[in-house]
Amino acid sequence: MDERALALAIFALAYLAIVTEIIPKTAAALLGGLAMVVLGVVDQEHAFEAIDLDVIFLLAGMMIIAHELGRTGVFQWLAVRTAKLARGDPTLVLVLLCLITAVGSAFLDNVTTVVLMVPLTLFLARILSVEPVPFLIAEVMASNIGGVSTLVGDPPNVVIGSAADIDFLEFIVHATPLAVAVLALFLVAVYLLFRPRLRASNPVRESVLEIDERELVTNPRLLRVAGPVALGTIVAFLFHGALGLEPATIALAGAALLIVLGRVSIEEALREVEWNTLFFFVGLFMMVQGLAEVGLLSDLGQALSDVSGDSVGLAAMLVLWPAVLLSSVLNQIPYTTVMVPVVGEMSRTLGVGEGAQNPLWWALAFGVGFGANLTTVGAAANVYVVNVAARAGHRIGFLTFLRYGTLVTLTAAGLSSLYLWLRYLAF
Repeated sequence: MDERALALAIFALAYLAIVTEIIPKTAAALLGGLAMVVLGVVDQEHAFEAIDLDVIFLLAGMMIIAHELGRTGVFQWLAVRTAKLARGDPTLVLVLLCLITAVGSAFLDNVTTVVLMVPLTLFLARILSVEPVPFLIAEVMASNIGGVSTLVGDPPNVVIGSAADIDFLEFIVHATPLAVAVLALFLVAVYLLFRPRLRASNPVRESVLEIDERELVTNPRLLRVAGPVALGTIVAFLFHGALGLEPATIALAGAALLIVLGRVSIEEALREVEWNTLFFFVGLFMMVQGLAEVGLLSDLGQALSDVSGDSVGLAAMLVLWPAVLLSSVLNQIPYTTVMVPVVGEMSRTLGVGEGAQNPLWWALAFGVGFGANLTTVGAAANVYVVNVAARAGHRIGFLTFLRYGTLVTLTAAGLSSLYLWLRYLAF
């Protein structure tokens, strides 16, 4: 069989298994990645090099920190404070959580934010006696929206910013207005769509308001260690560029410091890592490398460049919309890595230059950022939330996520098209 056809067949079969869940999705991704190696589509060295350890170690480190924070009871304390602020109304609680998640994702990154928010959310849903799935889906989508707005909010933004020489402030100036507009529409939609489904009885609401949240902090000694370590980790994330450290390094350092200072058993800490999530990404990165190795992704980029001709506006749309659709299937991180040189070449061909004034870079950033909300595998945050929900006994199916994600993603992509046209192309 032709190498390209073989790579495409392996990816399609693995993805079908992930979507239908006929076998566990982590097993499907790993089998797909290993098939790429065993059948000679990609050599072992390149397959392993394609595994983004920054993503893997960032997730692992933050999972340990989040778990140890959870043992202190601080998430329960925050949950009750949030519920009281919303007067026990589950829909208002959901809107507040989405807002907190979006803002947090802008200044940390969406993965870190959902790792911290999910324990709080599950506890809140339990005390309000409501189904947590709408909360989790809405929150992860809010995290992806918020992540679009800054250079550090989403891993692809870091890749794009580095390639295009776009700094932190420029990213805020160009991306935040659109992210705020999309978030505002999203919060209104969340309120209207979920309000009929999320109703708490008056006795439940009253019982929540009567909870003394101070009693929920069960391990103040650990909190005195975990709190400063978590806060220090977050601050270090904000200045990771100046420190010359990757977020993954900071997360692992924070986790190691917490294990030592908090006298945490290393075996216990490692048990709380979501290994399913990490190995899912290992398989996915290997599969996408197989597609790249045989030239399928570079051919896509060349085709986009050929179709756009000398039209910058058409080129921007041809970068944006395929990014929305394909990053949701291939995952935003490997897709961005492959497309950055393609967009750079398109920019040179069209003579639009580099930097923040180039609409093609923003088309790619908006496409992969908002496209992440289409499927459960579009972003690392999505995969993490789905796996944690399943572990807690709440299944989020691929099609369930897709049903909500389609509306959110198409709306965001439509607004992105309008924003790109009005800001960079029309005048």
